[in-house]
Amino acid sequence: MTASLRPARVLAALLGACLAPVAGLAQKADLAQELTNPIADLVSVPFQLNLDEGFGEDGDGWRSTLNIQPVYPFSVSDDWNLISRTIVPLVRQENVLPDSIQAGLGDALQSVFLSPNTSGDGLIWGAGLAFGLPTATDDALGSGKWTVGPTAVALRMNGPLTYGALVNHLRSVAGEDGRPDVDQSFAQPFFSYTSPSAVTLTASAEGVYDWERHGWTVPLNLTVARMFDLGGRPVSLQAGLRYWAESPDGGPEGVGLRLGTTFLFPR
Repeated sequence: MTASLRPARVLAALLGACLAPVAGLAQKADLAQELTNPIADLVSVPFQLNLDEGFGEDGDGWRSTLNIQPVYPFSVSDDWNLISRTIVPLVRQENVLPDSIQAGLGDALQSVFLSPNTSGDGLIWGAGLAFGLPTATDDALGSGKWTVGPTAVALRMNGPLTYGALVNHLRSVAGEDGRPDVDQSFAQPFFSYTSPSAVTLTASAEGVYDWERHGWTVPLNLTVARMFDLGGRPVSLQAGLRYWAESPDGGPEGVGLRLGTTFLFPR
């Protein structure tokens, strides 16, 4: 990482804010743990910022990606929920392609899960479809393809622990002629611990296997989050590091920074 991002200094300041004593957090622990469930019956709007470097032949390229990720569950019956998860990326990158800068929207991802309305320590699961939308405003920021495929998530919540995995597989079905086809699998195993004071530690990986190029992209993430009140509304603040265990030639390398804020709307 270059001095411009100073991840250790930024992370230390944000961790201090997350871990500082704040009154009234004990009763928020249940809500904090519910947030670790990707298909919880909870309306939320996460904003997740990833800062990564090491791109390009010389390793001097960098990228910032702000993912806006609204989650909205619908009750379709007494026994079933339909959960909508959307990811809209705002991207700025320099020297990812030689001597150039791109900024704008990336490709959006829309996932819809059907999940049984259950609670407790049993298996929580959901399955459905994921759709990739060619919303990128620059060819370098997206695939130019419409994609679709299955998606699923399964997890358990035992006491303060949450562990499970989210997966999907996307293949291109339409889009710009002349652009490479998309055929990729995604797997996100995760493990979280939520303390009685509503501090959540999470370890996860976000592996993508490209079946067209036969290569992996795998960042490993370690984050800490804490629940706050903002104007009477619960808000989660997150900070952490990500390490690129595997990436294609010219892809990101080394250590990156992850920051996030999630606005919750309990029903």
